[in-house]
Amino acid sequence: MNLICCVTAGWEIPSFADALEKEIHVAEKDVLKIINKEMTFRLGASYTIGTYIIPGECLNTMGRAINNDVNLSIDLSDNIVAKLKDRKLDVGLIESPVMDSDLIYREWLEDELVLVSSTPIPKIVKTEELYDFQWICREEGSHTRKVVSEVFEELGVSCKTFNVLSEVGNTTAVLQTIKRAKKDSKHPVVSIISKHAIADEVAKGELFEGRLRGYTMTRKFYIVYSKENKHNAYVDNVVNYILAGQC
Repeated sequence: MNLICCVTAGWEIPSFADALEKEIHVAEKDVLKIINKEMTFRLGASYTIGTYIIPGECLNTMGRAINNDVNLSIDLSDNIVAKLKDRKLDVGLIESPVMDSDLIYREWLEDELVLVSSTPIPKIVKTEELYDFQWICREEGSHTRKVVSEVFEELGVSCKTFNVLSEVGNTTAVLQTIKRAKKDSKHPVVSIISKHAIADEVAKGELFEGRLRGYTMTRKFYIVYSKENKHNAYVDNVVNYILAGQC
């Protein structure tokens, strides 16, 4: 019986060796593709990150840092997670913590949500002043709406109790609606948005930001990648580049 066991186990060795050799061969091909710039790094980002944080110098220098082209696709956080699992993306940058046991999550940036208007508003806004504004709210189910609703609940108010002009689906729609709103000093049109999305306009005096008295609305941005890429040098280079504060 022992002899049979040994022989049976012995027959498994070539199969394991063949599989290992195949994996090494695939890895060598991928390395050659990277060296010859035949492989493009696939980066996914949710809307705020992909539109207002990553583009420009960050994305340009990232390509130079890994000596390869970077393809950026912008999508919902849920879809980015799905694409990572389907191996359609190498790394994802998300603003909503969509957790999955097959993925690795690294905390990256802390974002702050602020009040924004094209009309001057108080830098510190009292709860009762919220009713003086005309509101552009995010749609139900969005992560931004969830963060804001938690703070509003503590204040004893709700977006539904305000003078709501419209509900929109993403940061760009919020920003464009605010920019094109008719200026009204008595009842400014406002919304709540990532401070990263309006940094340039606030610096130029084109938009005005405010904060709720006694509250700071913050959320975390995450770097996400597959556990299968835990020791992938190609992925590590990009993750470490982003974590080093280059973006």
